[in-house]
Amino acid sequence: MDTDDRPTVEQSLCALSEAMGKAAEDLRACRTTIDQARADIVSRSNSISRGVVRDAERVVEHLRETDECLKDVLKDLSER
Repeated sequence: MDTDDRPTVEQSLCALSEAMGKAAEDLRACRTTIDQARADIVSRSNSISRGVVRDAERVVEHLRETDECLKDVLKDLSER
């Protein structure tokens, strides 16, 4: 007998909600640190490595993709 180990819709939405809650906390903490670094750069004319720029651009792209995926989930939920 085959058992179906795929998560239920409720389980998937619960996991998504938990992941979003954790991500929201992480994003708030990161934003505070990033804003402080920006202020330090402006006030001290510090330079930042290209690695930071590259990583920041990658994060922005991932956040855009995440935003699009979340819009899809919300659209699907509204159509039910």
